[in-house]
Amino acid sequence: METLTKQHQIAAELKALGVESMNSGVSTGLKWLKGDGNAVESYSPVDGALIAACSSASREEYEHIIQTAQAAFLEWRMWPAPKRGEVVRQIGEKLRAHKQDLGKLVSYEMGKSYQEGLGEVQEMIDICDFAVGLSRQLYGLTMHSERPLHRMYEQWHPLGIVGIISAFNFPVAVWSWNAALAFVCGDVCIWKPSSKVPLSAIATHKIIAEVFKANNVPEGVSSLMVSHSSIGEELAKDKRVPLLSVTGSTRVGKRVGAIVGERLGRVIQELGGNNAIIISEHANMDIAIRAAVFGAVGTAGQRCTTTRRLIIHEKVYDDVIARLKKTYAQLRIGNPLDENNHVGPLIDTKAVDDYNAAIEKAIAEGGKILVEGGVCTGEGYDSGCYVKPCIIEADNSFEIVQHETFAPILYVMKYKTIQEAVAKHNDVPQGLSSAIMSNNIQETEYFLSQAGSDCGIANVNIGTSGAEIGGAFGGEKETGGGRESGSDAWKAYMRRQTNTINYSTSLPLAQGIKFDI
Repeated sequence: METLTKQHQIAAELKALGVESMNSGVSTGLKWLKGDGNAVESYSPVDGALIAACSSASREEYEHIIQTAQAAFLEWRMWPAPKRGEVVRQIGEKLRAHKQDLGKLVSYEMGKSYQEGLGEVQEMIDICDFAVGLSRQLYGLTMHSERPLHRMYEQWHPLGIVGIISAFNFPVAVWSWNAALAFVCGDVCIWKPSSKVPLSAIATHKIIAEVFKANNVPEGVSSLMVSHSSIGEELAKDKRVPLLSVTGSTRVGKRVGAIVGERLGRVIQELGGNNAIIISEHANMDIAIRAAVFGAVGTAGQRCTTTRRLIIHEKVYDDVIARLKKTYAQLRIGNPLDENNHVGPLIDTKAVDDYNAAIEKAIAEGGKILVEGGVCTGEGYDSGCYVKPCIIEADNSFEIVQHETFAPILYVMKYKTIQEAVAKHNDVPQGLSSAIMSNNIQETEYFLSQAGSDCGIANVNIGTSGAEIGGAFGGEKETGGGRESGSDAWKAYMRRQTNTINYSTSLPLAQGIKFDI
């Protein structure tokens, strides 16, 4: 890659990861292809600098990668699952060795804090550990047959090619959630990363390529196609890709889902979130404020699990607002590689425009500014991507509140009863993450009951952001309904097969049907 950056703080990481020597973002895992010559440029929102440019995938290379992946699958699926798990274990070890370098690259390219960049790489390591254990636990079921001298059981087989379309806000972790599980299940993966953060994907692919080469893994088990949106649509249309995992906006998810559904393919969708925390009068306020602030301003509000709404009991509303104002006044906005700062930049100036438009819309609908926002100016803010986290008193019915804005805007509102709070909480199109802050067991159990949160994630006395690898991650409604990462999410990457074996000397039929000839 033709490195254009002059930032000493990242140049060493690029070199350590081998990214500075590449000029292509297209790979079959062991070989790097030429690309179509159209550059995908990576600009850092930290300082606005062009870090590097790489060539995107051509239509001919897309076809070559698909065919290579198909051939690789025929061999890879026959490797014993624990042997595939051993490869994934080594990927985890290699990621441990590169954690600081890759974490800093993620931070600089995406704009999240260095600590969050390290945390993202740690997620990759954790899912590798999880997948290694899973490689010996791809269990089926046995069941009793109604027919004498018959045996029934279920087993799971790999699907084939898994397409992975990832978003800019988690440049590497979400790929690993899918890929680590898919690999131990016997699938092969084709990764189309966000064109806003291609370098992190290229660096990750170089890391795993070393492991694959050392273990004689077939070429095509893991492929990379940096490109703009066209390749993603090709993956959605391609019948040779039985499963497509998509992380992105609800708008994109609806389009991709329709395309995949038209060919009866499978899709895992992790789409928008409009996450809320209910703060009860029975809450530990120190915990509640800390969770709300991190949830609202962490990653500059660019997580799908970002806290976007606070639903606060009327008895403690004024106290909560006063505490929030005091805490927000202490936030430091600046270079995310400086660990003294709390809030980094938005991904680009379009995101800044969306932030400004959302604030204007909220005011126009009757919202009241409690903590003023705005674009940061002056020394250190040259990229134009730094904004101030703001708080707006709003009604849940406002059109802008019903939508997800990927920015640090927090809407606050009051409630009287827990039933009212839950009704407001659920009254949005999205259903990803949720939380209640309360030490009242009747409230917390109601929140977790059938009548409570309608989200895929529901927490008590922790915030909406920061999911662990062990639990399946995903949401409901316009969030897409998919599940990735832990628990039994591995089943999405395999096909279920029911087997019945007759070891008798006759042929009894199910349901007692008689068919004599």
